[in-house]
Amino acid sequence: MSGTGETVTESGGKPATPWHLWVVGVIATIWNSGGAVDYTMTQMRNESYMSAFTPEQLDYFYAFPAWADAVWALGVWGAFIGSLLLLLRSRYAVIAFGISLVGLLGSTIYQMTVDKPVSLITPGIWIFTAAIWLSVILLLWYALRMTKKGVLR
Repeated sequence: MSGTGETVTESGGKPATPWHLWVVGVIATIWNSGGAVDYTMTQMRNESYMSAFTPEQLDYFYAFPAWADAVWALGVWGAFIGSLLLLLRSRYAVIAFGISLVGLLGSTIYQMTVDKPVSLITPGIWIFTAAIWLSVILLLWYALRMTKKGVLR
């Protein structure tokens, strides 16, 4: 974008990639890779990673029903893949972030309706959950905006 609101184009008439797409895409990929690592290590029951949790917390994590694991996977992998698709300038980032939002909704419903260890009910957990919601909503909005401008194709 130029300062006048006009779209700057590459040769061939396609919109140029704005600098902020790279910033948003790289930050989003780093942020969402944290979720991907957490999901993978939890599902693999990696001893080193899971040793930070109490036995009561481990019982909670390992007792997730299949549907809760599935929506968690949709949320995590949708956001991670969406971030990569942003960097690839693919309009499919919108779909990936939409899938992530659906997964996040399912995960949040599970977390709010199941009994969990008291050690997992902290203000920090709810602040972190709010940050995840905010990031997915903003990334979906950003991908939609870039698609409408023709940056994502």
